[in-house]
Amino acid sequence: MQETVTIVELTFINEQQLDDLSRLLLDVVEDGASIGFLPPLSLEEAASYWKSVIEPGTILWAAYLGGQLAGSVQLQLAMKRNAAHRAEIAKLMVHPYKRRNGIARKLMNAAHDRAIAERRTLLVLDTRAGDPSNLLYQSLGYKEAGQIPRFARSASGELDATVIYYRETSE
Repeated sequence: MQETVTIVELTFINEQQLDDLSRLLLDVVEDGASIGFLPPLSLEEAASYWKSVIEPGTILWAAYLGGQLAGSVQLQLAMKRNAAHRAEIAKLMVHPYKRRNGIARKLMNAAHDRAIAERRTLLVLDTRAGDPSNLLYQSLGYKEAGQIPRFARSASGELDATVIYYRETSE
């Protein structure tokens, strides 16, 4: 029997959540995720990052599988008047040992539903070219807008391309 995935919006981060989120970030970075950090990442650096996340315009969700933190995603609402119709999906991460349980899809659906509730009609995101996340985003209706070569450095030192995706919430 498959364990239930529970998605929770975090409006603040307590000490236990800070530790869990920091360890999640360490694990996904160590596994090679391209989410703005390179290994080796210290627990202190990860905690410092998470302490800065809860701010106006950023909505954070955590996914729990069997009562343990398994993933997270952020929806960053554009706050400028000329951009109030859009938001960015950021830092989608699922623990390497918890993948293939529908966690990423459920996190993305939570972000999408909230974007609609916030009257955001355009969602954007980027991900490293060739990563499995590309297939997820395409399956969720995101369209490729293009690629930027040599965008982000990988753990191996290579400069990897990123793919820019968008989705209109009216679709």
